[in-house]
Amino acid sequence: MKNTNKITYKKIDEYLSKNNITAISKISTEEEFFTLQSLLNAQRNDITFFSNNSPINNLISCKAKACLINRDNSKFLPKNTLPIIVEDPYKSFAIISNLFFNDDISNNKISEMSIINEKVKIKKNVQIDPYVHIKQNSKIEENVIIGSNCTIGPDVTIEKNTIIKSNSVIKNAHVGKNCIIKSGAVIGGTGFGFEPKTKIRIQHIGNVIIKDNCNIGSNTTIDRAVFDSTIISENCFIDNLVQIAHNVIIGRDTIIAAQTGIAGSAKIGDNVTIGGQVGISGHIKIGKNVIIAAKSGVTKNIKDNSTVAGFPAIDIKKWKLTNIKLNKL
Repeated sequence: MKNTNKITYKKIDEYLSKNNITAISKISTEEEFFTLQSLLNAQRNDITFFSNNSPINNLISCKAKACLINRDNSKFLPKNTLPIIVEDPYKSFAIISNLFFNDDISNNKISEMSIINEKVKIKKNVQIDPYVHIKQNSKIEENVIIGSNCTIGPDVTIEKNTIIKSNSVIKNAHVGKNCIIKSGAVIGGTGFGFEPKTKIRIQHIGNVIIKDNCNIGSNTTIDRAVFDSTIISENCFIDNLVQIAHNVIIGRDTIIAAQTGIAGSAKIGDNVTIGGQVGISGHIKIGKNVIIAAKSGVTKNIKDNSTVAGFPAIDIKKWKLTNIKLNKL
C-alpha cells in the first residue's frame, strides 16, 4: 500500500515522542515527507532508516531527504540527507511505519449484507464488512473491524481496537484489545481429541483466550480447550500456518514462526522465541526466555534461558559440536 498523504516532520516528531522516542534533528517542523522508504529506494522527498545490520556503503549513496540513524553512523550520511538522531533506528522505523501506512481505521459502517444475530451486542464505531456472520452471545467492543466473509461466534467477545481480517472463523473465544487476526485464521474450533482405540471423539467444551496486543497469522489455528482455556498471553506474535492445540498455554511476549506445531497441554513460558517448523510435544513445559532453533523437535521440558536445536532438541552448543563431529566422519 502506498501512502498518499504528505506528513510533516512535526507530526513525525510528535508521534515518536508519544511512543517514548527522543529524536534530535535540525529539520524544520514544517518540512514534508511523501513516504517512508528503504535506504536503497528512497528518493528526495522520502524518509528512510539505517540500522547496524545494513552495509555502511548504502548510506553514502542515500538519496532520501532524511534518515533515522544513530549518532555514530550519522557522519556517513551525504550532505543532502538530514539525520534524525535516535537511539534505536529500527524501533523508530517500526513506530513511524504505523504513522505512514496505518489504513486500519474503522469506517463505522455495518454492511447490509452481513448477518447478525439479535443476541449480539455491538458497541460504537464498529466496521463490519459484507458477508460477515455473527452468531449468538457474541460481543463486539468499540473500534473493532471485521473483514468480509468472517464467521464470528457463538460465544465470542472481541475487545476494542481489534482487527479481524477477511475469511477468519472465531468461536468460543475471547480476543483482547489491539489484536490483529489475519485472514484465514481459525480460532476456537474443536481440538484433535479422541480415544485412540475406538476413535470415539472427545467433545471440547472450553474456549480460547487471546489477551491484549497479540498478532495471529494467516491460516493459523488455535483449538479450544477440553474443559478450561487455551491461552495466548499478552503481546504474542504468531506467524502464518501455526497449529496450537487444545489446552496449550503460551506466555507473554512470545514469538512463534511459521509452520510450528504445538501439541495439546504444552506450556510455553514468557519471552520465548520459536523458529519455523518447530514441533513441540504435548504436556511438556518450556521455561522463560528460551530460544528454539528452526526445525527442532522438542520432546522434553526445557529450563529457563536455554537455547536448543535439533531432534530431539538439545543445548545448541552440544548440537553444533555433534554436527561438526559427524561431518568429519
